[in-house]
Amino acid sequence: MVGMSGMKGGSLIVVGTGIRVVGQLTVESIASMRGADRLLHVVQDPLLSAMVAQLNPGREESLVGFYGDGKPRAQTYEEMVERVLSFVRAGMATCYAVYGHPGVFAYPTHEAVRRARSEGYPARMLPAVSAEYCLFAELGVDPGACGCQSYEATDFLYRARPLDTSAAVILWQVGAIGDLGFHRDGFDLSALPLLVEKLGRTYPADHVVYLYEAATHPGAEPVITPVRLGSVDKSVVRPMSTMYIPPSRTADPDPQYPWRDGAAPGDGPRHPAARVMSH
Repeated sequence: MVGMSGMKGGSLIVVGTGIRVVGQLTVESIASMRGADRLLHVVQDPLLSAMVAQLNPGREESLVGFYGDGKPRAQTYEEMVERVLSFVRAGMATCYAVYGHPGVFAYPTHEAVRRARSEGYPARMLPAVSAEYCLFAELGVDPGACGCQSYEATDFLYRARPLDTSAAVILWQVGAIGDLGFHRDGFDLSALPLLVEKLGRTYPADHVVYLYEAATHPGAEPVITPVRLGSVDKSVVRPMSTMYIPPSRTADPDPQYPWRDGAAPGDGPRHPAARVMSH
């Protein structure tokens, strides 16, 4: 059905549940899940899955069952997208809820929005708490202090990605590097030594990196494991590990752009991460 505005009757809104099981859902996301004609969700934690289901009983459906041991993730994602769009195409106000931030390392959510819009349906995505935000808070680092580069680990390994060693680096999904399937009992980490070798061409072997996992339950502590780069192996990497690499040097000043007072933004009391308030 097409309305007066030219847009079709169905719609899609994509939301995230945050990283912790409870407490990080926004008011807007909760309202979107409650008000949907159909609520589809991909949430692994049983407690969170039950809580999401209670927001719209009788109209919710978990998509976790699309995952299968050894099944290519690309196939799973395609099936999820088409399941979500089947309700949009049926004229329903559809909400698609996923763990974390719906736009970060989440191909199905972006693809569902893209396809819905291309077919003439209104579709949008709401922001949520991401693992990156948790990392900054729980590791106590500020990306404004020295800059931050962010790469998916497998993508970084197989592509010629630049590294600025004066800025921090975050490598996501190190615990699944090189493995494009889904495995409930852990991923194949045979590509991990290749990552360590590649990083070793840029950083010294004794450079300390941090393997990080966000705290997912109230009162729980994050997993933060400092380890020398040369000692990173599958004995210290877990399925949900993220690697944070601190800078190994200080950035050189650019002589073409001297500061009027002779000080770079990070010198003295002025800090590069100082927040500028908008009006």
